[in-house]
Amino acid sequence: MKITRTLAGALLASVALSGAAWAECEVTLKSSDTHPDGYPTVAAVKSMGEDLKAKSDGRICVEIFASAQLGEEKDTIEQTQFGVIDLNRVSLGPFNNIVPETQVPSLPYIFRSVEHMHKVMDGPIGQEILDAFAGADLVGLTFYDGGSRSFYNSEKPITSMADMAGMKFRVMQSDMFVDMVSALGANATPMPYGEVYSSIQTGVIDGAENNWPSYDTSGHFEVAKYYTLDQHLIVPEVLVMSKISWDKLSPEDQALVRQAAKDSTPVMRELWAAQEKVSEDKVRAAGVEIVIDIDKTPFIEAMVPVYEKYVTDDTLKSMVERIQATE
Repeated sequence: MKITRTLAGALLASVALSGAAWAECEVTLKSSDTHPDGYPTVAAVKSMGEDLKAKSDGRICVEIFASAQLGEEKDTIEQTQFGVIDLNRVSLGPFNNIVPETQVPSLPYIFRSVEHMHKVMDGPIGQEILDAFAGADLVGLTFYDGGSRSFYNSEKPITSMADMAGMKFRVMQSDMFVDMVSALGANATPMPYGEVYSSIQTGVIDGAENNWPSYDTSGHFEVAKYYTLDQHLIVPEVLVMSKISWDKLSPEDQALVRQAAKDSTPVMRELWAAQEKVSEDKVRAAGVEIVIDIDKTPFIEAMVPVYEKYVTDDTLKSMVERIQATE
């Protein structure tokens, strides 16, 4: 009983100290992320919070709720629009039907490389997309990395589109991704992520597509020993703030929040690059054959009908053209 009381007392003291820490701040911004604590996006927002607290002399704090504690992305977007959640790190996909401009960086092969994506999203086009969140009662603050997705399979190294003919690839349950794989001459098989390993192992599908960390942690590299770095999807993620919460801040504090968010982006990118390197080293050590030198031009040209189907607005067409023209 004495031990129980001691533990209970320690827990209550910890809670009291935690509450006191947040009570010291005039403004505490509640931030949501579906990823677990320690993940690069969560660590980046944590860095932003530390920066913001220091530059506001302790007036503004960020309290992070990781691991989908506040709900899955769709639910947290709505809560952010209503001001229940102040800050939210979300993939661009769930915003495609809310903020049309987010459809463009979600297109296959829209970015030629991660470096190209960074240049576009760090520039005026990226700012236009951030500004577009205002129409959804949100304030776009900055973009984070979500990795580049490439094809892997159990049959052979893919060095050209011809190698993909007739192959069966798992894709996310998305019409655009089904059309993307079909345009490349392969057969798309939408299925839940958890079924991919056994489906490759038993020959139901030949392969799938994903980034380095997912290819590693899923164990897919064990049954699909060929990985071609075509980088067909390089979709950034975004950090947004509730317009309701934003309007409660003074112009000076708004500037602090915006700058702290921008400064967290290189932190996130460094952490993501480190995570990718760990996964790449593990996969290479396992004897996976990696195809790096591949001519992406035919792959990009094959996306014309996909773009025609999904990019019908003149404003979005113009954005696509400007991204493709960015060197």
